Amino acid sequence: MNNTYYGKLIFELSQEGRCGYTLPDNELSEYSLESMPAHLLRGCAPALPQVDELTVVRHYTNMSNNNFGVDTGFYPLGSCTMKYNPKINEEIASHRDFTGLHPWQPVDSVQGALAVYYTLQECLSEIAGMSEFTLNPFAGAHGELTGLMVMRSYHMSRGDEKRKKIIVPDSAHGTNPASAAVCGLEVVQVKSLPDGTVDVDDLKPLLDDTVAGMMMTNPNTLGIFEQRIGQIASLVHECGGLMYYDGANLNPLLGRCRPGDLGFDIMHINLHKTFSTPHGGGGPGSGPVGVRAGLEQFLPNPRVTMDEAGNYDILFTDESLGSISGFLGNFGVIMRALAYILTLGNEHLKMVGPLATLNANYVKESLKDCYELPIEGICKHEFVFDGLKDKSTGVTTLDVAKRLLDNGFHAPTIYFPLLFHQALMIEPTENESRETLDAFIDVMRRIAQEAATHPQVVKEAPHHTPVRRLDDTQAALHPIVTFKELAQ
Repeated sequence: MNNTYYGKLIFELSQEGRCGYTLPDNELSEYSLESMPAHLLRGCAPALPQVDELTVVRHYTNMSNNNFGVDTGFYPLGSCTMKYNPKINEEIASHRDFTGLHPWQPVDSVQGALAVYYTLQECLSEIAGMSEFTLNPFAGAHGELTGLMVMRSYHMSRGDEKRKKIIVPDSAHGTNPASAAVCGLEVVQVKSLPDGTVDVDDLKPLLDDTVAGMMMTNPNTLGIFEQRIGQIASLVHECGGLMYYDGANLNPLLGRCRPGDLGFDIMHINLHKTFSTPHGGGGPGSGPVGVRAGLEQFLPNPRVTMDEAGNYDILFTDESLGSISGFLGNFGVIMRALAYILTLGNEHLKMVGPLATLNANYVKESLKDCYELPIEGICKHEFVFDGLKDKSTGVTTLDVAKRLLDNGFHAPTIYFPLLFHQALMIEPTENESRETLDAFIDVMRRIAQEAATHPQVVKEAPHHTPVRRLDDTQAALHPIVTFKELAQ
Protein backbone atom coordinates (compact mmCIF):
# COMPACT_ATOMS: atom_id res chain seq x y z
CA MET A 1 0.00 0.00 0.00
CA ASN A 2 1.32 3.50 -0.79
CA ASN A 3 2.13 5.99 1.97
CA THR A 4 -0.39 8.70 1.10
CA TYR A 5 -3.19 9.55 3.48
CA TYR A 6 -5.88 8.00 1.29
CA GLY A 7 -3.77 4.93 0.68
CA LYS A 8 -4.28 3.92 4.31
CA LEU A 9 -6.73 1.22 5.30
CA ILE A 10 -10.18 2.48 6.26
CA PHE A 11 -9.64 1.45 9.91
CA GLU A 12 -6.47 3.57 10.01
CA LEU A 13 -8.56 6.61 9.06
CA SER A 14 -10.98 6.04 11.93
CA GLN A 15 -11.40 8.74 14.58
CA GLU A 16 -13.42 7.94 17.70
CA GLY A 17 -16.76 9.68 17.78
CA ARG A 18 -16.80 10.61 14.09
CA CYS A 19 -19.91 9.56 12.18
CA GLY A 20 -21.06 9.96 8.60
CA TYR A 21 -24.74 9.08 9.03
CA THR A 22 -27.73 9.16 11.36
CA LEU A 23 -30.66 6.79 11.41
CA PRO A 24 -34.25 7.71 12.41
CA ASP A 25 -35.58 6.51 15.74
CA ASN A 26 -37.20 3.10 15.67
CA GLU A 27 -40.94 3.73 15.55
CA LEU A 28 -41.88 0.05 15.25
CA SER A 29 -42.27 -0.78 18.90
CA GLU A 30 -43.20 -4.39 18.25
CA TYR A 31 -39.71 -4.87 16.91
CA SER A 32 -37.95 -3.19 19.80
CA LEU A 33 -34.83 -4.66 21.35
CA GLU A 34 -36.85 -5.93 24.28
CA SER A 35 -38.84 -8.19 21.97
CA MET A 36 -35.78 -9.60 20.22
CA PRO A 37 -34.61 -13.12 21.25
CA ALA A 38 -31.53 -12.87 23.42
CA HIS A 39 -29.44 -15.12 21.19
CA LEU A 40 -29.87 -12.68 18.28
CA LEU A 41 -28.58 -9.65 20.19
CA ARG A 42 -24.95 -8.55 20.03
CA GLY A 43 -22.89 -8.73 23.17
CA CYS A 44 -20.97 -5.62 22.12
CA ALA A 45 -21.03 -3.03 19.36
CA PRO A 46 -19.63 -4.10 15.97
CA ALA A 47 -16.01 -3.12 15.35
CA LEU A 48 -16.59 -0.67 12.52
CA PRO A 49 -14.42 2.28 11.47
CA GLN A 50 -15.67 5.68 12.69
CA VAL A 51 -15.32 7.97 9.68
CA ASP A 52 -17.27 10.71 7.94
CA GLU A 53 -18.90 10.11 4.55
CA LEU A 54 -16.42 12.19 2.55
CA THR A 55 -13.50 10.18 3.90
CA VAL A 56 -15.26 6.94 2.98
CA VAL A 57 -15.99 8.14 -0.56
CA ARG A 58 -12.42 9.34 -1.10
CA HIS A 59 -10.98 6.15 0.38
CA TYR A 60 -12.86 3.76 -1.88
CA THR A 61 -12.52 5.98 -4.93
CA ASN A 62 -8.74 6.06 -4.50
CA MET A 63 -8.68 2.34 -3.79
CA SER A 64 -10.58 1.70 -7.02
CA ASN A 65 -7.91 3.61 -8.95
CA ASN A 66 -5.50 0.81 -8.04
CA ASN A 67 -7.60 -1.69 -10.00
CA PHE A 68 -6.81 -2.57 -13.59
CA GLY A 69 -9.48 -3.65 -16.05
CA VAL A 70 -10.50 -3.46 -19.68
CA ASP A 71 -11.97 0.00 -19.05
CA THR A 72 -8.58 1.33 -17.94
CA GLY A 73 -6.11 -0.30 -20.30
CA PHE A 74 -5.00 -3.16 -22.52
CA TYR A 75 -5.70 -6.53 -20.86
CA PRO A 76 -4.10 -9.27 -23.02
CA LEU A 77 -4.71 -12.32 -20.81
CA GLY A 78 -4.49 -15.45 -22.95
CA SER A 79 -7.35 -17.98 -22.80
CA CYS A 80 -9.46 -15.42 -20.96
CA THR A 81 -10.82 -13.17 -23.74
CA MET A 82 -10.99 -10.05 -21.57
CA LYS A 83 -12.91 -8.08 -24.17
CA TYR A 84 -14.62 -4.75 -23.76
CA ASN A 85 -18.18 -4.73 -22.44
CA PRO A 86 -20.16 -2.08 -24.39
CA LYS A 87 -21.88 0.18 -21.89
CA ILE A 88 -25.27 -0.17 -23.58
CA ASN A 89 -25.19 -3.83 -22.52
CA GLU A 90 -24.67 -2.73 -18.92
CA GLU A 91 -27.55 -0.26 -19.14
CA ILE A 92 -29.91 -2.90 -20.50
CA ALA A 93 -28.90 -5.53 -17.94
CA SER A 94 -29.34 -3.06 -15.07
CA HIS A 95 -32.76 -1.80 -16.21
CA ARG A 96 -35.19 -1.78 -13.30
CA ASP A 97 -37.71 -3.91 -15.19
CA PHE A 98 -35.14 -6.71 -15.09
CA THR A 99 -33.42 -6.11 -11.77
CA GLY A 100 -36.76 -5.85 -9.97
CA LEU A 101 -37.84 -9.37 -10.90
CA HIS A 102 -38.05 -12.16 -8.33
CA PRO A 103 -37.30 -15.80 -9.22
CA TRP A 104 -40.46 -17.02 -7.50
CA GLN A 105 -42.78 -14.82 -9.54
CA PRO A 106 -45.54 -16.63 -11.47
CA VAL A 107 -44.52 -17.61 -14.99
CA ASP A 108 -47.18 -15.41 -16.58
CA SER A 109 -45.69 -12.34 -14.85
CA VAL A 110 -42.14 -12.87 -16.19
CA GLN A 111 -42.83 -13.57 -19.86
CA GLY A 112 -40.37 -10.85 -20.91
CA ALA A 113 -37.50 -12.38 -18.91
CA LEU A 114 -38.32 -15.85 -20.22
CA ALA A 115 -38.31 -14.40 -23.74
CA VAL A 116 -34.72 -13.25 -23.07
CA TYR A 117 -33.76 -16.76 -21.97
CA TYR A 118 -35.44 -18.47 -24.91
CA THR A 119 -34.11 -16.01 -27.50
CA LEU A 120 -30.55 -16.39 -26.24
CA GLN A 121 -30.91 -20.19 -26.24
CA GLU A 122 -31.94 -20.01 -29.91
CA CYS A 123 -29.13 -17.59 -30.79
CA LEU A 124 -26.47 -19.74 -29.15
CA SER A 125 -27.82 -22.87 -30.84
CA GLU A 126 -27.49 -21.19 -34.23
CA ILE A 127 -24.04 -19.75 -33.51
CA ALA A 128 -22.70 -23.05 -32.15
CA GLY A 129 -24.47 -25.49 -34.46
CA MET A 130 -26.26 -27.23 -31.59
CA SER A 131 -29.87 -28.33 -31.12
CA GLU A 132 -30.60 -26.81 -27.72
CA PHE A 133 -28.91 -24.90 -24.88
CA THR A 134 -29.44 -24.59 -21.16
CA LEU A 135 -28.43 -21.30 -19.53
CA ASN A 136 -28.44 -22.66 -15.98
CA PRO A 137 -24.67 -23.12 -15.25
CA PHE A 138 -23.04 -20.22 -13.42
CA ALA A 139 -19.52 -20.48 -14.90
CA GLY A 140 -17.40 -22.15 -17.54
CA ALA A 141 -16.18 -24.89 -15.20
CA HIS A 142 -19.76 -25.34 -13.98
CA GLY A 143 -20.75 -25.73 -17.63
CA GLU A 144 -18.01 -28.32 -18.15
CA LEU A 145 -19.29 -30.35 -15.21
CA THR A 146 -22.87 -30.06 -16.50
CA GLY A 147 -21.85 -31.13 -20.01
CA LEU A 148 -19.97 -34.14 -18.66
CA MET A 149 -23.03 -35.04 -16.57
CA VAL A 150 -25.06 -34.97 -19.79
CA MET A 151 -22.47 -37.30 -21.31
CA ARG A 152 -22.69 -39.73 -18.39
CA SER A 153 -26.50 -39.57 -18.40
CA TYR A 154 -26.49 -40.48 -22.08
CA HIS A 155 -24.29 -43.54 -21.56
CA MET A 156 -26.18 -44.62 -18.43
CA SER A 157 -29.51 -44.37 -20.26
CA ARG A 158 -28.19 -46.92 -22.74
CA GLY A 159 -26.91 -49.25 -20.02
CA ASP A 160 -23.32 -48.48 -21.05
CA GLU A 161 -22.06 -48.11 -17.49
CA LYS A 162 -18.42 -49.05 -18.10
CA ARG A 163 -17.70 -45.87 -20.10
CA LYS A 164 -15.86 -43.92 -17.41
CA LYS A 165 -12.77 -42.64 -19.25
CA ILE A 166 -12.46 -39.13 -20.62
CA ILE A 167 -9.61 -38.27 -22.99
CA VAL A 168 -7.99 -34.86 -22.49
CA PRO A 169 -5.09 -33.34 -24.51
CA ASP A 170 -1.92 -32.46 -22.59
CA SER A 171 -2.42 -28.82 -23.60
CA ALA A 172 -5.94 -28.61 -22.12
CA HIS A 173 -7.19 -26.04 -19.65
CA GLY A 174 -6.81 -27.22 -16.07
CA THR A 175 -10.55 -27.19 -15.54
CA ASN A 176 -10.99 -30.04 -18.05
CA PRO A 177 -9.41 -32.82 -15.96
CA ALA A 178 -10.76 -31.22 -12.78
CA SER A 179 -14.35 -31.25 -14.08
CA ALA A 180 -13.95 -34.83 -15.29
CA ALA A 181 -12.66 -35.93 -11.90
CA VAL A 182 -15.55 -34.24 -10.08
CA CYS A 183 -17.92 -36.04 -12.45
CA GLY A 184 -16.41 -39.37 -11.45
CA LEU A 185 -14.58 -39.94 -14.73
CA GLU A 186 -11.05 -41.25 -15.19
CA VAL A 187 -8.81 -38.78 -17.04
CA VAL A 188 -6.65 -40.19 -19.84
CA GLN A 189 -4.11 -37.81 -21.39
CA VAL A 190 -3.32 -37.69 -25.11
CA LYS A 191 -0.06 -36.13 -26.29
CA SER A 192 0.46 -33.20 -28.63
CA LEU A 193 2.63 -33.06 -31.73
CA PRO A 194 5.46 -30.52 -32.07
CA ASP A 195 3.03 -28.21 -33.90
CA GLY A 196 0.82 -28.14 -30.79
CA THR A 197 -2.08 -30.19 -32.17
CA VAL A 198 -3.38 -33.56 -30.94
CA ASP A 199 -1.26 -36.57 -31.89
CA VAL A 200 -3.79 -38.80 -33.65
CA ASP A 201 -1.42 -41.78 -33.56
CA ASP A 202 -1.19 -41.44 -29.77
CA LEU A 203 -5.00 -41.13 -29.58
CA LYS A 204 -5.92 -44.29 -31.49
CA PRO A 205 -4.65 -46.86 -28.91
CA LEU A 206 -6.62 -45.04 -26.18
CA LEU A 207 -10.00 -45.59 -27.83
CA ASP A 208 -12.07 -48.55 -26.67
CA ASP A 209 -15.50 -49.35 -25.21
CA THR A 210 -14.58 -47.77 -21.84
CA VAL A 211 -14.23 -44.27 -23.30
CA ALA A 212 -17.10 -41.91 -22.47
CA GLY A 213 -15.77 -39.13 -24.65
CA MET A 214 -13.04 -36.63 -25.43
CA MET A 215 -12.72 -32.99 -24.33
CA MET A 216 -11.10 -30.50 -26.69
CA THR A 217 -10.68 -26.79 -27.23
CA ASN A 218 -10.44 -25.67 -30.84
CA PRO A 219 -8.45 -23.60 -31.49
CA ASN A 220 -6.44 -25.17 -28.71
CA THR A 221 -4.71 -23.50 -25.79
CA LEU A 222 -1.76 -22.57 -27.99
CA GLY A 223 -4.08 -20.72 -30.36
CA ILE A 224 -3.62 -23.37 -33.07
CA PHE A 225 -6.62 -24.69 -35.01
CA GLU A 226 -6.91 -28.49 -34.82
CA GLN A 227 -7.07 -29.27 -38.54
CA ARG A 228 -7.50 -33.01 -37.88
CA ILE A 229 -10.68 -32.41 -35.87
CA GLY A 230 -12.86 -34.28 -38.40
CA GLN A 231 -10.71 -37.39 -38.14
CA ILE A 232 -10.53 -37.14 -34.34
CA ALA A 233 -14.32 -36.82 -34.03
CA SER A 234 -14.85 -39.81 -36.32
CA LEU A 235 -12.47 -41.98 -34.31
CA VAL A 236 -14.14 -41.09 -30.99
CA HIS A 237 -17.63 -41.65 -32.42
CA GLU A 238 -16.61 -45.00 -33.90
CA CYS A 239 -15.69 -46.30 -30.45
CA GLY A 240 -19.02 -45.07 -29.04
CA GLY A 241 -17.75 -41.95 -27.28
CA LEU A 242 -18.99 -38.37 -27.47
CA MET A 243 -17.05 -35.22 -28.32
CA TYR A 244 -17.05 -32.35 -25.81
CA TYR A 245 -16.13 -28.80 -26.86
CA ASP A 246 -14.58 -26.48 -24.28
CA GLY A 247 -15.91 -23.10 -25.42
CA ALA A 248 -13.16 -21.04 -23.78
CA ASN A 249 -11.65 -20.32 -27.21
CA LEU A 250 -14.85 -19.78 -29.18
CA ASN A 251 -14.06 -16.09 -29.80
CA PRO A 252 -12.04 -16.55 -33.04
CA LEU A 253 -14.63 -18.93 -34.53
CA LEU A 254 -17.61 -16.59 -34.26
CA GLY A 255 -19.40 -16.35 -37.58
CA ARG A 256 -16.80 -18.50 -39.34
CA CYS A 257 -17.04 -21.98 -37.86
CA ARG A 258 -19.48 -23.87 -35.61
CA PRO A 259 -18.41 -26.56 -33.12
CA GLY A 260 -21.47 -28.63 -34.00
CA ASP A 261 -20.33 -28.75 -37.63
CA LEU A 262 -16.88 -29.96 -36.51
CA GLY A 263 -18.34 -33.08 -34.92
CA PHE A 264 -18.83 -32.00 -31.30
CA ASP A 265 -21.87 -33.39 -29.45
CA ILE A 266 -21.78 -31.32 -26.26
CA MET A 267 -20.23 -27.95 -25.48
CA HIS A 268 -20.26 -25.05 -23.10
CA ILE A 269 -19.90 -21.37 -23.91
CA ASN A 270 -18.34 -18.83 -21.56
CA LEU A 271 -20.79 -15.96 -21.99
CA HIS A 272 -18.54 -13.82 -19.82
CA LYS A 273 -15.68 -14.34 -22.28
CA THR A 274 -17.14 -14.55 -25.76
CA PHE A 275 -20.13 -12.28 -25.28
CA SER A 276 -18.74 -9.26 -23.49
CA THR A 277 -19.04 -9.45 -19.69
CA PRO A 278 -15.53 -8.99 -18.21
CA HIS A 279 -14.95 -11.69 -15.61
CA GLY A 280 -11.93 -10.62 -13.61
CA GLY A 281 -11.91 -11.12 -9.86
CA GLY A 282 -13.80 -14.40 -9.94
CA GLY A 283 -17.08 -13.31 -11.51
CA PRO A 284 -19.68 -12.80 -12.70
CA GLY A 285 -19.95 -15.77 -15.02
CA SER A 286 -22.25 -17.93 -17.07
CA GLY A 287 -21.52 -21.24 -18.80
CA PRO A 288 -24.47 -22.33 -20.99
CA VAL A 289 -24.33 -25.93 -22.24
CA GLY A 290 -25.46 -26.96 -25.72
CA VAL A 291 -26.15 -30.42 -27.10
CA ARG A 292 -26.73 -31.99 -30.50
CA ALA A 293 -30.07 -33.49 -31.47
CA GLY A 294 -30.86 -36.57 -29.41
CA LEU A 295 -29.32 -35.32 -26.18
CA GLU A 296 -31.78 -32.53 -25.29
CA GLN A 297 -33.71 -34.61 -22.77
CA PHE A 298 -30.64 -34.92 -20.53
CA LEU A 299 -30.18 -31.16 -20.07
CA PRO A 300 -30.69 -30.00 -16.48
CA ASN A 301 -33.98 -28.82 -15.00
CA PRO A 302 -35.60 -26.41 -15.45
CA ARG A 303 -35.78 -25.69 -19.20
CA VAL A 304 -37.40 -22.64 -20.81
CA THR A 305 -39.78 -23.59 -23.62
CA MET A 306 -42.20 -21.79 -25.95
CA ASP A 307 -45.54 -23.12 -27.19
CA GLU A 308 -47.17 -22.55 -30.57
CA ALA A 309 -49.00 -19.48 -29.27
CA GLY A 310 -45.70 -17.82 -28.32
CA ASN A 311 -46.12 -18.26 -24.56
CA TYR A 312 -43.09 -19.20 -22.47
CA ASP A 313 -42.99 -21.80 -19.74
CA ILE A 314 -40.55 -23.43 -17.33
CA LEU A 315 -40.36 -27.18 -17.84
CA PHE A 316 -39.24 -29.94 -15.46
CA THR A 317 -38.80 -33.50 -16.78
CA ASP A 318 -37.92 -36.87 -15.28
CA GLU A 319 -35.40 -37.65 -18.03
CA SER A 320 -33.27 -34.65 -17.08
CA LEU A 321 -30.02 -35.16 -15.19
CA GLY A 322 -31.58 -33.03 -12.43
CA SER A 323 -30.93 -29.47 -11.27
CA ILE A 324 -27.40 -28.07 -11.20
CA SER A 325 -28.15 -24.53 -9.99
CA GLY A 326 -30.78 -22.40 -8.35
CA PHE A 327 -33.41 -21.20 -10.80
CA LEU A 328 -32.22 -20.27 -14.30
CA GLY A 329 -28.63 -19.09 -14.08
CA ASN A 330 -26.98 -15.66 -13.93
CA PHE A 331 -29.56 -13.37 -15.52
CA GLY A 332 -27.34 -10.28 -15.66
CA VAL A 333 -24.67 -12.00 -17.74
CA ILE A 334 -27.35 -13.62 -19.90
CA MET A 335 -28.92 -10.22 -20.56
CA ARG A 336 -25.58 -8.66 -21.53
CA ALA A 337 -24.84 -11.53 -23.89
CA LEU A 338 -28.16 -11.19 -25.70
CA ALA A 339 -27.70 -7.42 -25.99
CA TYR A 340 -24.21 -7.98 -27.43
CA ILE A 341 -25.43 -10.50 -30.00
CA LEU A 342 -28.45 -8.49 -31.09
CA THR A 343 -26.46 -5.25 -31.28
CA LEU A 344 -23.86 -6.79 -33.60
CA GLY A 345 -26.36 -8.84 -35.57
CA ASN A 346 -25.54 -11.65 -37.97
CA GLU A 347 -23.41 -9.47 -40.26
CA HIS A 348 -21.12 -7.90 -37.67
CA LEU A 349 -20.86 -10.96 -35.43
CA LYS A 350 -18.99 -12.55 -38.34
CA MET A 351 -16.27 -9.90 -37.97
CA VAL A 352 -15.34 -10.89 -34.41
CA GLY A 353 -13.31 -14.00 -35.27
CA PRO A 354 -11.31 -12.55 -38.18
CA LEU A 355 -10.45 -9.35 -36.27
CA ALA A 356 -9.36 -11.29 -33.16
CA THR A 357 -7.19 -13.49 -35.38
CA LEU A 358 -5.73 -10.52 -37.23
CA ASN A 359 -4.79 -8.74 -34.00
CA ALA A 360 -3.13 -11.84 -32.52
CA ASN A 361 -1.04 -12.53 -35.61
CA TYR A 362 -0.04 -8.86 -35.88
CA VAL A 363 1.35 -8.83 -32.33
CA LYS A 364 3.00 -12.25 -32.74
CA GLU A 365 4.81 -11.35 -35.96
CA SER A 366 5.92 -7.99 -34.51
CA LEU A 367 7.58 -9.56 -31.47
CA LYS A 368 8.93 -12.94 -32.57
CA ASP A 369 12.41 -11.53 -33.19
CA CYS A 370 12.63 -10.59 -29.47
CA TYR A 371 10.62 -13.37 -27.88
CA GLU A 372 10.97 -17.09 -28.53
CA LEU A 373 8.12 -18.43 -30.68
CA PRO A 374 8.05 -22.23 -30.23
CA ILE A 375 5.35 -22.84 -32.84
CA GLU A 376 5.53 -20.98 -36.15
CA GLY A 377 2.59 -20.38 -38.44
CA ILE A 378 -0.76 -18.64 -38.30
CA CYS A 379 -2.44 -18.65 -34.89
CA LYS A 380 -6.03 -17.81 -34.11
CA HIS A 381 -7.01 -15.50 -31.24
CA GLU A 382 -3.97 -16.11 -29.03
CA PHE A 383 -0.40 -17.34 -29.15
CA VAL A 384 2.38 -18.40 -26.80
CA PHE A 385 5.97 -17.21 -26.50
CA ASP A 386 8.51 -19.24 -24.52
CA GLY A 387 10.03 -16.25 -22.77
CA LEU A 388 12.71 -13.98 -24.21
CA LYS A 389 14.87 -15.16 -27.08
CA ASP A 390 17.95 -14.03 -25.18
CA LYS A 391 17.79 -15.81 -21.81
CA SER A 392 21.45 -15.24 -20.98
CA THR A 393 20.78 -12.50 -18.40
CA GLY A 394 18.35 -14.64 -16.41
CA VAL A 395 15.32 -12.39 -16.97
CA THR A 396 12.23 -14.60 -16.68
CA THR A 397 8.69 -14.42 -17.99
CA LEU A 398 7.58 -13.30 -14.53
CA ASP A 399 10.03 -10.40 -14.70
CA VAL A 400 8.67 -9.32 -18.09
CA ALA A 401 5.11 -9.49 -16.74
CA LYS A 402 5.98 -7.34 -13.72
CA ARG A 403 7.81 -4.77 -15.88
CA LEU A 404 4.72 -4.42 -18.09
CA LEU A 405 2.85 -3.09 -15.04
CA ASP A 406 5.28 -0.18 -14.83
CA ASN A 407 4.35 0.74 -18.38
CA GLY A 408 0.58 0.80 -17.93
CA PHE A 409 -0.28 -2.62 -19.39
CA HIS A 410 -1.74 -5.62 -17.64
CA ALA A 411 0.42 -8.70 -17.90
CA PRO A 412 -0.54 -11.56 -20.22
CA THR A 413 -1.09 -15.07 -18.87
CA ILE A 414 2.24 -16.51 -17.72
CA TYR A 415 3.56 -20.05 -17.21
CA PHE A 416 0.55 -21.58 -18.98
CA PRO A 417 0.22 -23.83 -20.86
CA LEU A 418 2.70 -26.12 -19.17
CA LEU A 419 4.14 -27.28 -22.49
CA PHE A 420 6.70 -24.44 -22.34
CA HIS A 421 8.84 -23.57 -19.32
CA GLN A 422 8.66 -19.77 -19.78
CA ALA A 423 5.19 -19.60 -21.38
CA LEU A 424 3.83 -16.13 -22.09
CA MET A 425 0.31 -16.34 -23.55
CA ILE A 426 -1.04 -13.22 -25.26
CA GLU A 427 -4.59 -12.63 -26.47
CA PRO A 428 -5.47 -9.25 -28.00
CA THR A 429 -9.22 -9.26 -28.58
CA GLU A 430 -11.00 -7.91 -31.66
CA ASN A 431 -11.86 -4.67 -29.84
CA GLU A 432 -8.32 -3.34 -29.62
CA SER A 433 -7.13 -0.69 -32.08
CA ARG A 434 -3.88 -0.83 -34.00
CA GLU A 435 -2.61 2.14 -31.98
CA THR A 436 -3.09 0.21 -28.74
CA LEU A 437 -1.39 -2.87 -30.18
CA ASP A 438 1.52 -0.77 -31.48
CA ALA A 439 1.98 0.78 -28.03
CA PHE A 440 2.01 -2.69 -26.43
CA ILE A 441 4.48 -3.98 -29.03
CA ASP A 442 6.75 -1.00 -28.40
CA VAL A 443 6.77 -1.62 -24.64
CA MET A 444 7.44 -5.33 -25.09
CA ARG A 445 10.40 -4.54 -27.35
CA ARG A 446 11.77 -2.00 -24.88
CA ILE A 447 11.52 -4.57 -22.06
CA ALA A 448 13.46 -7.05 -24.19
CA GLN A 449 16.13 -4.38 -24.72
CA GLU A 450 16.21 -3.58 -20.99
CA ALA A 451 16.59 -7.28 -20.23
CA ALA A 452 19.74 -7.32 -22.37
CA THR A 453 21.30 -4.04 -21.20
CA HIS A 454 19.89 -3.41 -17.68
CA PRO A 455 18.51 -6.78 -16.51
CA GLN A 456 18.32 -5.77 -12.87
CA VAL A 457 15.75 -3.10 -13.70
CA VAL A 458 13.47 -5.79 -15.12
CA LYS A 459 14.22 -8.31 -12.36
CA GLU A 460 13.23 -5.80 -9.66
CA ALA A 461 10.03 -4.63 -11.38
CA PRO A 462 7.47 -3.31 -10.76
CA HIS A 463 8.83 0.00 -9.55
CA HIS A 464 5.80 2.31 -9.76
CA THR A 465 2.82 0.26 -8.56
CA PRO A 466 1.08 0.69 -5.16
CA VAL A 467 2.76 -2.53 -3.98
CA ARG A 468 5.89 -4.23 -5.23
CA ARG A 469 6.38 -7.97 -5.67
CA LEU A 470 4.23 -10.02 -3.35
CA ASP A 471 4.71 -13.58 -2.15
CA ASP A 472 2.03 -15.17 -4.34
CA THR A 473 2.32 -18.55 -2.64
CA GLN A 474 1.86 -17.17 0.86
CA ALA A 475 -0.97 -14.91 -0.33
CA ALA A 476 -2.82 -18.01 -1.56
CA LEU A 477 -2.00 -20.26 1.39
CA HIS A 478 -2.37 -17.68 4.17
CA PRO A 479 -4.55 -14.81 2.93
CA ILE A 480 -4.98 -11.87 5.30
CA VAL A 481 -8.46 -10.57 4.67
CA THR A 482 -9.25 -8.58 7.83
CA PHE A 483 -7.73 -5.47 9.37
CA LYS A 484 -7.47 -7.03 12.82
CA GLU A 485 -5.45 -9.99 11.57
CA LEU A 486 -3.19 -7.63 9.66
CA ALA A 487 -2.50 -5.60 12.77
CA GLN A 488 -1.45 -8.57 14.87
